[in-house]
Amino acid sequence: MKNPKEPAAHSKISNCRHGRGARYRTSDKPGAGARAHRSGHVADKANHGDPASEASAEGLRLNKAIAASGLCARRKADALIFAGRVTVNGSPESNPGRRVLHGDRVAVDGEPLPARQEHIYLLLHKPVGTVCTLSDPQGRPTVMDLLPEKTRGLGLFPVGRLDYFSEGLLLLTNDGELANRLIHPRHHVDKVYEVLVRGEVPERHLEIMRGGMRLSDGTPLLPIAASRVQAQDRRGTLLRLVLRQGVNRQIRRMCDDLGLTILRLTRVAEGGLTLGALKAGEARFLEASEIRSLRKSVGLPEKP
Repeated sequence: MKNPKEPAAHSKISNCRHGRGARYRTSDKPGAGARAHRSGHVADKANHGDPASEASAEGLRLNKAIAASGLCARRKADALIFAGRVTVNGSPESNPGRRVLHGDRVAVDGEPLPARQEHIYLLLHKPVGTVCTLSDPQGRPTVMDLLPEKTRGLGLFPVGRLDYFSEGLLLLTNDGELANRLIHPRHHVDKVYEVLVRGEVPERHLEIMRGGMRLSDGTPLLPIAASRVQAQDRRGTLLRLVLRQGVNRQIRRMCDDLGLTILRLTRVAEGGLTLGALKAGEARFLEASEIRSLRKSVGLPEKP
């Protein structure tokens, strides 16, 4: 993906496969404003001017202040607050709607929030055999292991998930407000998958998907766009599925209920972003136009 402040000719990040993580090409380093500095103070509108996430005269909601710092998405911030892990001015706070003012000291697990920093947006081609978490108790490789060392400590986290055996487009950012909206069901951001299944896929199965099926455990699903990209050959049948909701492992559960065996599952597009020619394990900065399009798709204004 590409840093919006940098020339278009140098956008890819090469993946180092010997345990040191991916590395930027010289022209891909994020600007100095992206370096992380730690501070316990909530930023004010006069300093940063972001109309989507800055404090008003009455202050900023606590969960939004945490998300705006880039520490995590707002939903995760709610969980941290409810778990008693957040303090304001040294006192535990359990209300996500608590208003915090410029100068209030907010801390999570005793650590002050990171200062507001330049937002970073990375598009990664997640390979099979990695998990979409910051760390894994089982010691499996995570998508964070694929990122350049220079992005470590900038508060990046994956937006949504692809399971261990799936691959494809994954957005990582430290923009908590955008991430929260992209994963919230009310925004219905399109996610496009190419799914290779064994053998032939009867038309009636595609019609069931298009009509909005109910999973065997009773979970109702919205209708999806389902079509064949390629007819059956020796590898199987390649399907194109467009989803607009975030049910866990939805495609695998749908196919399992319909008796279809998935051979490969790849997310190729999301919210106007496309995987393109990016190879597994590679990442690139989003272009400025892609960031604007993403923000517009979830009702956020353009950044100044």
